[in-house]
Amino acid sequence: MMKKTELLAPAGDMETLRTALRFGADAVYIGGPFMQLRASASAFSEESIAQAVKETHSLGKKLYVTVNSFAKNGEIEQIKSYAKRLYDLSVDAVIVSDLGAVCAIKEAASNLEIHISTQANCQNYATALAYYNMGAKRIVTGREMTLEEIAEMRSKIPDDMEI
Repeated sequence: MMKKTELLAPAGDMETLRTALRFGADAVYIGGPFMQLRASASAFSEESIAQAVKETHSLGKKLYVTVNSFAKNGEIEQIKSYAKRLYDLSVDAVIVSDLGAVCAIKEAASNLEIHISTQANCQNYATALAYYNMGAKRIVTGREMTLEEIAEMRSKIPDDMEI
């Protein structure tokens, strides 16, 4: 039985989040106030993340928060507390690039689902398995992968890991 494909859309503010949901997105990803690649662009505050979760969940849809910039030494402890707060806000998953951030998130908020960002450039099944063993549930593959390479990866990773 084939799993339904999830239509995931980006949102830089509440207006675009609502538009994405209204026009068919199953899930939306946003950048929060910490560890997102588009820090100079609009970002959701923790208060607006709470509102976004409420609105998204009321429609039976999902909200993911990007935590996908690469961490510096001084940010690891901050990532842990941020992960706990995101979990408490009931976000459905975080999208992560940095290997240390994955470990920090799993340590601090073990039930917070982790998706590996395309910025992590995962292009082989061995790397996908390593992320899976660290607790990641989904890999967004490197953009350069061919369909054949993705099919090979799919055949060599657990069925419950999404690509």
